[in-house]
Order: sequence, then structure tokens, then C-alpha cells
Amino acid sequence: MSTLKPKFWKPGTDAPGTGLHEERERISEGSGEVVVYNPHVSISIEQQRQRLPIFKHRNHILYLVEKYETVVIVGETGCGKSTQIPQFLAEAGWTAEGHIVAITQPRRVAAVTVANRVAEERGSIIGNEVGYNIRFDDCTDATTTRIKFLTDGVLVREMMSDPLLTKYSVIMIDEAHERTLYTDIIVGLLKKIQKKRPDLRLIISSATLDAEAFKDFFNNNETNDKSKDTSTIISVEGRTYPVDIYYTISPVPDFIKETVNTIVKIHKTEPTGDILAFLTGQDEVENVVSLVIEQARHMSDKQLKMKVLPMYGGLPASEQMRVFERTSKNTRKVVIATNIAEASITISGIVHVIDCGFVKLRAYNPNTGLEGLVVVPVSQASAQQRSGRAGRVRSGKAYRLYTEEDFDKLPNSTVPEMQRTNLATVILQLKCLGIDNVLRFNFLSPPSSKAMIRGLELLYALGAINDNAKLTEPLGVRMAEFPLDPMFAKTLLTSGTFGCSEEILTIIAMLQVQNIFLSPSNQKAAAEKAKRKFSVAEGDHITLLNVYEAYIKCGKSSRWCHEHYLNYRGLCRATSIRDQLKKIAKKFKVKMLNSEGDVDVICRCIVAGFFSNAAKLHPSGSYRTIRDNYTLYIHPTSVLYVEKPPKWVIFNEILQTNKDYMRDIMVIDASWLYELAPHYYQYGTEREIGAKKARLE
Repeated sequence: MSTLKPKFWKPGTDAPGTGLHEERERISEGSGEVVVYNPHVSISIEQQRQRLPIFKHRNHILYLVEKYETVVIVGETGCGKSTQIPQFLAEAGWTAEGHIVAITQPRRVAAVTVANRVAEERGSIIGNEVGYNIRFDDCTDATTTRIKFLTDGVLVREMMSDPLLTKYSVIMIDEAHERTLYTDIIVGLLKKIQKKRPDLRLIISSATLDAEAFKDFFNNNETNDKSKDTSTIISVEGRTYPVDIYYTISPVPDFIKETVNTIVKIHKTEPTGDILAFLTGQDEVENVVSLVIEQARHMSDKQLKMKVLPMYGGLPASEQMRVFERTSKNTRKVVIATNIAEASITISGIVHVIDCGFVKLRAYNPNTGLEGLVVVPVSQASAQQRSGRAGRVRSGKAYRLYTEEDFDKLPNSTVPEMQRTNLATVILQLKCLGIDNVLRFNFLSPPSSKAMIRGLELLYALGAINDNAKLTEPLGVRMAEFPLDPMFAKTLLTSGTFGCSEEILTIIAMLQVQNIFLSPSNQKAAAEKAKRKFSVAEGDHITLLNVYEAYIKCGKSSRWCHEHYLNYRGLCRATSIRDQLKKIAKKFKVKMLNSEGDVDVICRCIVAGFFSNAAKLHPSGSYRTIRDNYTLYIHPTSVLYVEKPPKWVIFNEILQTNKDYMRDIMVIDASWLYELAPHYYQYGTEREIGAKKARLE
């Protein structure tokens, strides 16, 4: 791969146009691709398949799968690995006698889009021979589905009912380079399953992958005789087009503003080609979408229109699918996305990519026990993934909103999620699968012992494990089976006892959706006034409950949502999640009760699950966590961001920017903490607590 001198442009000036001398740098990156085909070429689907680079490796791949227990496939961009390998396996008989070929994806949208493409190629209806299973959406048939796409988390949950995954003959872990939490769990569990099921075949697939590390991890050969290896590696060339990389001459002070400017200038200077812009989170995506739409309204040139679409994980599935729709010839598609569009999906027609240089990741500090979202610079591997989105259908251009010197300073790869997350969920699910000694579990990238201990402590405090670190019956087992964080699961499972399960279902469903309240840049005052109509002194949780109940009372009207600056798509998704959670709650015999307007009962129930996230107002105006004395602040979007903040609060998560902000906050009474979690907190003056400790010692 030849690397040539990159291009530069100064922020605020016109983006480089087609008239400039082209100096190419070919980008190679991983993708769980939905393979893009030229719609203007009139050839059959079978001919399209045969043109893919991976097709000539078909027999070699099938031979390796037959001979080795694990095959690591390093498939470059556009080779067709995600769509073709499952079909090769089905055609070779791996789905005979009722067996299934499973393909895991780290993201829901990837599982759905790739499944739809494979179903189209197989000439079947989605949900029959080819299906998908993602959280809250199972589109498979137990009797007919033979090629099954699913997310990593769903496969882990299937292990709870079928620990050896007996119905699967081959499991393909796609996009393994993303190293999500569940990917690492699956990798460790599948290694254990292979010892019991040597007939099970694994395929580990990606492009930017440390293939040797995966090969060594799965290789059961304890001698140096390579003929006895149980894993092997195969590389497949890709099909990408050259991509010109452009860096800024000087650092960008505001990447949101510069993203909008770059989109507008590309639209004015480049004749054709869709645009994909990467931002950090839902807030930024929605902000840029509204700003670009506003700019488009004032453009005098109506020859080429702009269709601006958001893309982020919290978007309803139907809205996510809109980015894959084709546009008319006189319309340019502009997709504003988070890192969800970095590797797991391919949006046809993308020619221009804008990379803000940052990503929002979940990070966990085992010293304080706090987990939050942190905006950090992307890794070099991620930057290449993003740039490569521009070279899928033709030659493209990537605009990086940072200097080349800053790119050279970026880390090579992103830290695996296993090493930067709260491990309570991991431990709970591993124990449910019968792995009692989680400290000795064979992790691909082992987390710190301090993080493990913190996770065990939280589960013990929640009542999910007993003094011997065994799962409690029935609470611990039921918490493990819920597709929720352990604290949410505990809150919901105990809501029947408190007599407020209907309200808790609503609150938890609403908390799964970000940004219920909209705040357009040109209507902030009106949006804030509308928000105050729902706001209550008890905090964000009860405010969200008010919003949902008003939404239902007004017949789920999109017009009503628009008038009150509410996210209609988010409320639709919350309704769907609530229905799914209610089914699971009924399965576990949670009594469906209404609090009849008693807000204290609802608040106490939430404290029963989130007592570890308590904070007290400090004289300085900030808050301090009770157990670790960690400094926190109320997020400006909270309804409790007022002149006289409450003395005691419970929060759901931390957002780390220039300060550590609490989000989704609720006012509590300090006595509730001791009443509902006496094993976690001590009650009394400092002298009384000191006397208790002295007696225990």
C-alpha cells in the first residue's frame, strides 16, 4: 500500500474541490459490510456474488472450516465476507439436520441490514430461511431459520438456556476488532464450549484485526507441532477505491460548527456524492442536523437538494433504516452519525466523509466506582475506519477536522470495552452461565482485579449474590435474565413489592432513550418553557413519567410532540421498550400495580436499585458521592439545575466533559438510603459511626 503526501485545508475556507491535483492514499479498514452493488449494471444477483473477491476463496474457506475448529478471516473492505460466508456454509451443508449458522454483529442495525441483504440474495423473505434476533426484536422462525444474524448480547442470553449452543453448527463472530463487552465475553465462553463440543466451528472475522492474538487464544495445541494446530488464519483481499485524505492546517476550535461549514462547502463545490459526517453523540448529531437543515433553507442554488438524516444507536429502527434508502438524482444524502456508522454498516453512495476526530466512549473508574460517558480522541484505527467509508462505491474524499501532527499522536487502537466498563453485568451473566470463579475466567483482555472486586461488591449490595458469591434465588437469576443493567433490573423486579410497577416500567423505558426534550437552536426559550410544564421538584425521573403519561393521554400524537418540543421518535421507541419489559416482568410474576399518584413510593423503589449512586450537596455548591467523596455537578439539562439545588440526590449516569456531570437525577430523603440499603451505608453522626467501627474491630 503506497502512502502519499496528504492534503491540507484551512478551516473556514472552501473545502478542497475536484479541480485540485489528486494525491491518493488508499484506505483499508474493517466493515461488517452490506456489500454495495451498482444499481445501473443489469446483472443477476448470482453474477454480482461471483464478482466479489471472497468468492474465489470459497473452497479454501470451506476446507479450513472443515479441518480447523477456529478460522480467523482477515477480510479487507468490500470483499463480501459478512454476506457471503454464511451462504457458503449453508450451501456446503452446515445447516443440514436442523442446524443453524449464527453470525454475530456488535450493533443492532448491522444485524438487521446484513440479514436483509442475505435474505434478498437467497430469494427468501426475511424471518424464514434468513432471520435476525436483536434486543426487543426477534425476526426468526424456530423451524425454518437456518442463517441467523444476532447481536453479541443476544447470543450470550441464548447460552443461559442452552449453555453448549447445541443448535448451532458454525458461529461467526463478525467485526471482532470492535472488542465490545459482549464480544469479549463470547470469545471466552466459546473457548470453553469448544472443549465440550469439538464439532462446533468458529469463524472470527474482521479487517483491522490482530489475527495472531485470536489464533493463539483459540489454539488448543500445547506442542510446537503446527500440524496439530486447531486454529488458522486466512487473508482475503478487498475491493476499495482510493480515498484522498485532507487535514486542517490549524486546530479546529469548534468541531460542530466546522462540521456544518464543511458540509455546506462540499455541497456548494462538489457536483455529486453523498456525505457522511462523524460526531460524538446524539446531542451533537441532532444539533448538526438542525443547523444543516437551516443552512439548506437559505441556499439559493436549488439544482441539488440536501436530504439530511441522523444516525445513532438510540434512533428507532425504522428511522435508522432511512439512511439506506436511495435518493433521487437531484438530491444529495447527508448522514450525520455517531461511530455506529464507522464499521458495522455500509451506506451506499457515500463519497465524502467528515471526521470530527472525537468519539464518546463508556469509561469506568474502579477507584470511585463511577461509570460515565467520556468524549476522547479517536484512535488511528478508528480514523482509518471512518475514512474508508468514502471508498466503497467510487473514489472518495475524507476531511479530518484535525492536523496531521495530531493524527500521529492518536493511540493506535481503542482500549477494549472490557477494560473500561463496570463489570457487574459481566459477572452476573457469567455466574448465571455456571462460571463461579469469574476471577479465573479466560478473558482475551483481562480487566483489572479492582474492577472485578467493585463489580462483585455492587452485586452483593443489590442482593444478586450471597455471602459465598453464588447467585441468589430467585432475585439474582432473574436479574441476570433481564436485558438491563443490574440496577435497573433490581428496581423493576422489586417494583411490585413497592406497588408502583406500572410507573417504574415507564421510567425505565424512558431512560433507555436519550434526549426526550428537544431544544432547537433558534427556539431555545420556547423549548425551555414547554419543558417546565412537565418539570417537577422530585427530579428528572418523575418529569419523564409526566411526559409519557401526557403523550399517552394525547393519543401518541406526533403533532402534540412537535408543539411541546418532544422527541416523537424517542417516545415511540420508549413505548416499544416498555411493552417488551412488561412481558418479561409478567414472566417473572412481577405484580402490575399502580401507585395511584404516590410519588414517594416510586422514588423509594428507584433508591432500592440505585442506592450506590447517591450524592450529597457540598457547601461549595458541588455534590459529593456518599461512599467515595467524589465531586460531581448537576447537568444543565436536568430539571434540578436550579438556584437552590436539593441536598440529597440519586443519579443514573455520569457524563464527563469539562466537569463530571450527573444525568437523570432524582431528589431523595437521606433516611431512605439507610432504610433500603443498611448493608451499604452506615447511619448516624461521624462519632457514632466511628464507635460502631471500633466495636467491630
